[in-house]
Amino acid sequence: MQRKEKEAFVKRLSKDLEQSKTVAVMPLANVPDRLLQKVRNQLRGEAKIVVAKKTLVKLALGEKLGKLADYLNGNAAIILSNYDPIDLYSKVSANVLMLSAKPGQIAPNDIEVKAGETDIAPGQAVTELKTAGIDVQIQKNKVVIAKDKKLVEAGKRISPSVANALKLLNIKPFSVSTSLSVAYSENLLFSKQALSINQDFVTKEIERIFAEANSLSIGIGYITQYNASYFISKAYAEAMALGIAAKVPEPEIIEKLVAQAAAEANNINLLAQNNT
Repeated sequence: MQRKEKEAFVKRLSKDLEQSKTVAVMPLANVPDRLLQKVRNQLRGEAKIVVAKKTLVKLALGEKLGKLADYLNGNAAIILSNYDPIDLYSKVSANVLMLSAKPGQIAPNDIEVKAGETDIAPGQAVTELKTAGIDVQIQKNKVVIAKDKKLVEAGKRISPSVANALKLLNIKPFSVSTSLSVAYSENLLFSKQALSINQDFVTKEIERIFAEANSLSIGIGYITQYNASYFISKAYAEAMALGIAAKVPEPEIIEKLVAQAAAEANNINLLAQNNT
């Protein structure tokens, strides 16, 4: 790119930045081209993804957006959009690509195969599956896994034979997704932690905090509209227990005292019959 082309690019990008409600940084480390293309297709017409030399991008950011330059470490893209920052984060983060295992990689979780029929035709593949330690049988001209098998424990390396077997079975244990490291909108800088606070997260946090506060209020005996029914039930149960112990002649207690007396009388009769 010649000097004039660079100047034109910076000028054009600066103008686009000024006209965008939200400007975000999307790290591209370990992001395959097909996943980046998926994001482009998803945001087509709604956002612009710019991948360019950091020096040019930093010039275009200018003083107002200069803080974003600190997040351009490594390979990264700039996203310009009129989406709300959290909405943009949600859309970008929804893109996940499952990847096949390669020999030598560390298993992110336990990798297992389940018993059942496969789409694999009998042949050399059977030998390759058996080499990986999978119990394979041929039934009605179909390759069948006879029983469940844990091939790799989480944190262990994947052997070449297991990687090959997983590929044959179309099992993809790895995933890669896109995300935003930071976003700038309406004079506010949103960190990744702030961007990840969605409605579901807020709802769960409110439920957790409410449960903790309610438990604390009950523990210290502080009555609120949320725990009043608990204290009423507790007081009623304690009053009933005290009334029965003291044999207070109240209507509800008398019923229980009569029932208690009848039970005791019945026990006395049984003892008397056993002694005769």
